[in-house]
Amino acid sequence: MYGDGVLVDGIHHVSLNVTDTGRALEFYVGVLGLSTLDRPDFPFGGAWLDAGHGRQVHLIEASVPADLGQHVAFGVADIDAVIAHLEAAGVDVPAANEVGATGIRQTFITDPDGNRLEFTQSA
Repeated sequence: MYGDGVLVDGIHHVSLNVTDTGRALEFYVGVLGLSTLDRPDFPFGGAWLDAGHGRQVHLIEASVPADLGQHVAFGVADIDAVIAHLEAAGVDVPAANEVGATGIRQTFITDPDGNRLEFTQSA
C-alpha cells in the first residue's frame, strides 16, 4: 500500500532473545524501570514488559543472535539523566552523540546478553 495510506499505525512490541530471564529482568525492570505484564503460559521462558505508551518488550529465553547492528531504540526525555542513572547502576555508557544537525542525541549500550540498546533524546 505504498503511497495509498498507512497500513501500519505503530509498533506494538519488539522481541529480544535472552539466555537468562531472571538476569534480564534484573536489568530491564531493576535498572531501566520497565514493568512486567501478564504473559501467556508459553512452553519457553521469557517475560513481557511495559515500555510505556502501549509499547512492549517481549523477552524470549533462547540463544542470542550475533550483533549485526540490530537494536531497539528507547525514546528518553533527558539523555544525560539516563546516562547518569545507568552509570550509577554500573553500566558502561558512552557519552551521548549528536546525530548530524538534527538536534537528536543518542547513546548505545548492550544488555547483559549483548543485545544492543539505543537511548534517543529528540531535538
